[in-house]
Amino acid sequence: MVFKTRKSFKYRIYPTKAQVSNLENQFSMCRYLYNWALDERKKMYEENNESVTYHSQAATLPVLKKERPWFKGVYSQVLQDVLKRLDKAYQNFFRRIKNGETPGFPTFKKHGEWNSITYPQYHAFPESRIKIPKVGGAGDAR
Repeated sequence: MVFKTRKSFKYRIYPTKAQVSNLENQFSMCRYLYNWALDERKKMYEENNESVTYHSQAATLPVLKKERPWFKGVYSQVLQDVLKRLDKAYQNFFRRIKNGETPGFPTFKKHGEWNSITYPQYHAFPESRIKIPKVGGAGDAR
């Protein structure tokens, strides 16, 4: 049996005002994407009795970036992770139903409810500075 070790690191960052603004914009775009994808899943089920998968929604990201150019300001893997979070919320919902637990259907996120982003393949281990793609510059990390 092979065990795969996963490591996760959290850093406290001290961004500049411009970087704060950029991050807040990215949080807002991630929230928008989450709500858009959730709405698409709900409508598709209500209208066609079909479910939408993570892969089908992830495949539409390039088209979405062309239609809404502001999404180009967000690292592509961050957007993919947003869709993975929604997919995991759906999986957890159906798992709870199957186990007879109280299910909580995924809900739309309001302004200010999205305050984290994930860079799945970011492998820099800074000593004092970290450069985050599409945020700009290097900020202090502790």
